[in-house]
Amino acid sequence: MKASRFFIGTLKEAPADAEIVSHKLMMRAGMIRRVAGGIYNYLPIGLRSIRKVEAIVREEMNRAGAVELLMPAVQPAELWEESGRWEKYGPELLRLKDRNDRDFVVGPTHEEVVTDIARREIKSYRQLPVNFYQIQTKFRDEIRPRFGVMRGREFIMKDAYSFDKDRAGLEVSYQKMFDAYVRIFTRLGLEFRAVIADNGSIGGSGSHEFHVIADTGEDAIAYCPTSDYAANVEKADAVALGNGRAAPAEALAKASTPGMAKCEAVAEHLNIPLERTVKSVVLATDGEAGVQVWLLMLRGDHELNEIKASKIPGLGEFRFATEAEIVEWFGTRPGYLGPIGTKKPVKLVADRTVADMSDFVVGANDADFHMTGVNWGRDLPEPEVYDIRNIVAGDPSPDGKGEIALCRGIEVGHVFQLGTKYSEAMSATFLGENGKPQPMEMGCYGIGVTRILGAAIEQNFDDRGIIWPEAIAPFEVVLCPMGYDRSDAVRAAADKLYEALLAAGVDVIFDDRGERPGVMFADWELIGVPHRLVIGDRGLKEGKIEYQGRRDAEAQLLDADTAAEFVTGKVRAAKVV
Repeated sequence: MKASRFFIGTLKEAPADAEIVSHKLMMRAGMIRRVAGGIYNYLPIGLRSIRKVEAIVREEMNRAGAVELLMPAVQPAELWEESGRWEKYGPELLRLKDRNDRDFVVGPTHEEVVTDIARREIKSYRQLPVNFYQIQTKFRDEIRPRFGVMRGREFIMKDAYSFDKDRAGLEVSYQKMFDAYVRIFTRLGLEFRAVIADNGSIGGSGSHEFHVIADTGEDAIAYCPTSDYAANVEKADAVALGNGRAAPAEALAKASTPGMAKCEAVAEHLNIPLERTVKSVVLATDGEAGVQVWLLMLRGDHELNEIKASKIPGLGEFRFATEAEIVEWFGTRPGYLGPIGTKKPVKLVADRTVADMSDFVVGANDADFHMTGVNWGRDLPEPEVYDIRNIVAGDPSPDGKGEIALCRGIEVGHVFQLGTKYSEAMSATFLGENGKPQPMEMGCYGIGVTRILGAAIEQNFDDRGIIWPEAIAPFEVVLCPMGYDRSDAVRAAADKLYEALLAAGVDVIFDDRGERPGVMFADWELIGVPHRLVIGDRGLKEGKIEYQGRRDAEAQLLDADTAAEFVTGKVRAAKVV
């Protein structure tokens, strides 16, 4: 490709609304341009990287036995009503009407459509297993689109859906997809982790997220450096701390704690470790019988994990109690709440760590007072016990193989074991070996194709611009001839080198625009091309061509006759197949 025949739209400055590194650099490198909030044009430079991501994804999906199809972006509402997600999905679902006043959605995902395909086309167990996938545009009406392609409304996604005759088959399909994802992200040249995750609005049972590790990531990941354990903080098991509950050693007493509504202040005032205090979080659920108030108890230095709390039976639709409800049930304002002497009965839930504590401190349900020397069994009935806290760095790893560390990640892929959630709701059945209809066991597997570009940049950049993993760079090599339009020697050497690289199958861009060296170098460093060859009269007099890798601190001189072979070797060595 010659630059004079290509479109290069680099900018010296990023637009004011570009907030994070990837957004700024994608705009400056001429990869994207904003059309509306969270909606972008992908210019030629950006599209080249997208196509390279798609090619790797497609190769590995085919290798894993998945079969490509294409489903419509616009979907009839009836399918979403069948699955129950027409109402449940929320305002991110873009709803519209056609000229006949029929309801449609612009698909954020395709579980409903693919399940409809399966129930129409799959009749017998002999047709299973099957895994359909597509690479297609999705739309989710984010309340506040931001961060460029990282939190856009319209995006390109690879989504796959497996159908099996039983749970064992689903687990095999799931593992195939998990392994394919590991190969995909390895080939893309990204540092990533597969983490245990929550299923969210998709539903189903087990799931893993694939995260690109980056300091700017939105998601917190808990992992064990000495084992393979990794989980999203929302999902990570927080084991009970300590060596089990000790026998009571203190009498129950009421202590004055004037103006001390926080556990930290109470601990300092009472001259005890913060770990001996217990905080009270008050939730409420609304039902036919009225409001039910729940008191969740956590150690003073721990934080409530709302996702885990929502998994407790009866708390699936919880909300935080209002101050009026707190006063009605506890008799005092927040900051001094506790399980002893409530005005009205509450449902008591203790975190695993709190359930093992003794002689701890809680609010006294009396402003400016706390109870000390509190013990289960003696002063309080045994609670319901659940893991309801966020795991923290230094906690024991749930697999027993070390301690937890935390890092930040950007989610770029997610695999789910859906089970029969959609097949039962939509009557997607097949005739089993016993001749009876059975619901299909489903899995779904997504990769954010356009999001990968942003995640890769967040992980790979410097003050000059993008540093692409070679597999998804828009070009592998750039040729920068000095004075191409003025020097016969430079023109002849550059043309020869260009033809040699093309013949070797190298994806090369030849900058024949006649720009000054500083402009050329700045453009290609900003765009992030991994390998640069500079051809100039001075070097050619000594039979040399200058080479510099995008990650290299210094350039090196190559023999002009072997430069093409040298760079071709570099390109091939970087590819993971």
